[in-house]
Amino acid sequence: MEGIVLIETSEQAAKLILERLEKDFLRKSRTIYQMLVVRDRFDEAYNFFLEIKPKNDREKSVPLHTLASFDLSYLEDVVRIIQKQTQITIRFKDFGELVWPQAQTRISKG
Repeated sequence: MEGIVLIETSEQAAKLILERLEKDFLRKSRTIYQMLVVRDRFDEAYNFFLEIKPKNDREKSVPLHTLASFDLSYLEDVVRIIQKQTQITIRFKDFGELVWPQAQTRISKG
């Protein structure tokens, strides 16, 4: 029997990421919160993290979710939905010179 693969819609993925974000996004003063999206070309996945940087303390990185689909259009949809729901800064890592398929703009490092 082969493994079961569940395909989530971009709305489902964004909702899950936002739910997990809310658990650790405590909005403390003197603390910087950022979302980091990392392109994992080896596993062909996109990983979402919440980076928490308290002033005069160590940075903490909380894993939020992994998108198993390596489709850039799918990622663009997920990010667009997240941006509509929250004002958190989103940074992108290991995307090089890639361009969003729909917006036709370079994926910025944030």
